[in-house]
Amino acid sequence: MKSILVTGGAGFIGSHTCLTLLENGFEIFVFDSYINSSKKSLKNIIKILKKNNKDLESNLHLFKGDLKNVRNIEAIFQAALKKNKAIEAVIHFAGLKSVKESIVYPCSYWDNNVTGTINLLKIMEKYNCRNIVYSSSATVYKVKSNKLLNEKDECEPVNPYGQTKLTIENFLKDIFNSASSEWRIACLRYFNPAGAHKSGLIGESPLGKPNNLYPQITKVALGKMSEIKIFGSNWPTPDGTGVRDYIHVSDLAEGHLLALNYLLNNKPQILTLNLGTGKGTSVLEFIRIFERINNVKVPFSFSKRRDGDNAIVVANNSLAKSILKWIPKRNIEDICKSGWNWQLKNPNGFNK
Repeated sequence: MKSILVTGGAGFIGSHTCLTLLENGFEIFVFDSYINSSKKSLKNIIKILKKNNKDLESNLHLFKGDLKNVRNIEAIFQAALKKNKAIEAVIHFAGLKSVKESIVYPCSYWDNNVTGTINLLKIMEKYNCRNIVYSSSATVYKVKSNKLLNEKDECEPVNPYGQTKLTIENFLKDIFNSASSEWRIACLRYFNPAGAHKSGLIGESPLGKPNNLYPQITKVALGKMSEIKIFGSNWPTPDGTGVRDYIHVSDLAEGHLLALNYLLNNKPQILTLNLGTGKGTSVLEFIRIFERINNVKVPFSFSKRRDGDNAIVVANNSLAKSILKWIPKRNIEDICKSGWNWQLKNPNGFNK
C-alpha cells in the first residue's frame, strides 16, 4: 500500500481527492492548517466509506500545521517513517486561492503559496520523495481569443493568485531540470471546479461570502443571499454573459488519481495538463439549468464587467485525455444536482 501526503487535504478538492485515493487502496497523510477548511470533511469521508462497507479509518492520518513552518512538514515525514510507511508521493493542494483577496493581500499569497511550496520541496528532497502532483490553475493563462486553451498557450496571469501559481510551476520546472532522472512532476491546471460528492456529506464550504459563481448560486437559492451579480451583459458570447468551463469536483479528484498513478508507473518526467471538460457554459445558462434541475428560483442582476475577466475561458483537455486516459463523466446537470443536495443537507457547510 503506497503512502501519499496530501497537503490541503481537508479542503474542497482535497477532501474529494482523499476519498478517491482511499477508495483506491492508498494510505493518506493529510496536512492542513484548517484556515480555509474543516476537519469535518475528513470525518465525513470516513462516514462515506463506512456506508459503502469500507472501514479505512486506519489508512487516514491527520496532521495540523503550516507549510511556512518547515518543522511541521518534516514531522509528517518522520511520523510516516516511524510507522514504516515512508511517503512516496505528494499531492499539493495547500495554498490561498481567492483572486480578489490576493489583490488586497499579495504578501500573504506569495508567502503562503510560494514559500510554502519551497519548504515542502526541501523536505521532499531530504526524505528522497520525488513524486508530486501540483494543484495549479487556468488563471495562469493569457486569454486573448475565444479558442480552447491548450497547455502551450501563452501564460500571463493578471492577479497575484495566478502569478503565484505560475511561479510555482516554473519553480517545479527548475526542480525537475536539476535532477531530471529522478523527479516525476504533474502540474494540473484546473478550470472551474463545482458540485459535490453524491452522498451530500462533503462539498464546497467557503468561509464568509463566496467568490465563485456556483456557491453563490446555492446561497441565493437557499435565501442566504438576495441575488447573483453577473459581471457584464455585453460579452461577445451568445447571451452576452461570460462562458466558463465547469468541471465536477469528483471528475477532478479522479484526474488526480490518474495523474498520480501515471507518475508512479512511468519514467521520470514533468507534465502540465489541463483538467477541464472542454465545454463552455455561460453564467445565464448555468443559472437556468440550476433553476430547472432543482425547481428553485435564483434572482440575478447585471453589474459592470470586472477588470481581468474574459469572455470565454474553456479548456482544451485533449492532452489529459491522451496521456492519463481521463474522461470527465459528469455534466452541468450533475453539478447542479449534487451541489444542491450538499447545500440542502448542509445549509451552513462545515461552519457552525
